[in-house]
Amino acid sequence: MSSVIDCTDVDALEETVRFAASAVRRGELIVMPTDTVYGVGADAFDAGAVGALLEAKGRGRDTPIAVLVPDARTVDGLATDVPDYARRLIEEFWPGPLTLVLRAQTSLLWDLGETNGTVGLRMPDQEVSLALLAQTGPMAVTSANKHGQPAANTVTEAREQLGEDVAIYLDGGPAQGQVPSTIIDCTKDEPVVLRRGALSEEDVFAVVRAGEHAGEQADEQADDPAAEAPGA
Repeated sequence: MSSVIDCTDVDALEETVRFAASAVRRGELIVMPTDTVYGVGADAFDAGAVGALLEAKGRGRDTPIAVLVPDARTVDGLATDVPDYARRLIEEFWPGPLTLVLRAQTSLLWDLGETNGTVGLRMPDQEVSLALLAQTGPMAVTSANKHGQPAANTVTEAREQLGEDVAIYLDGGPAQGQVPSTIIDCTKDEPVVLRRGALSEEDVFAVVRAGEHAGEQADEQADDPAAEAPGA
C-alpha cells in the first residue's frame, strides 16, 4: 500500500529522504515536490522502473522522460557536445524551471524511451528534490499525472491519478511554481523552444544573445592588431 509522508518537517527531512531513496533503489516509484509541479520519478538507470513509470503515466515510449540531476557538474557525465549557450543557460537558470535537451553520452546504460540519442536534463530548485537526488543520483522524473491530464499541484491530486502504482508520496504542500518547466532543445547551433513553461522565452534568449555579443566582442579584440595586450 502506498505511503504518504509529510516532508515539510525540517527536523524529519533527513530520515524521510533516506526512506524515499531506499524505495528508489529498490526500483519503486515515488512522487515528490519540485519547484514547478509534483513529479513522479524512478531510478534513471533502472530500465524496469522507468518502464513502470511510463505504464503508470499511461504514456508511450515515443515521449521520453527527462532526468533530474543534483547539481550542474552531473551534466558532463550524462551529456556530450554541450554547446556554450547551454552552459550559459545552466549557469544563469539552474537550479530552476529549465529543462535542456542535449546529446546523451552513448556509453550510458539506460532506457528513457525513444530519445533519438538525446536526454532532457534539469536541476530543480527545491530542497526535498535536491536532498533526494543527492542520495539517489539522476532520476527519471515526469509530471505526476496520467498522460493528457492536468499536472498535479498537490499530493492529493497526484494520488488521485496514480494511486497504488506509486510506493511513496512525499507531501511538501502545494507545488511552488504550478507550471511545468520550459524545455529548450540544445542539440543544434541555435536553441529551439520545445515547450513554453515557467521560464519565459525572452529570459532564455536574452542570456543566449548576451553570450553571443560577448563572444563577438572578444573576437573583434583578438583580430584588432592595435589592441594592447593586458598589462602592457
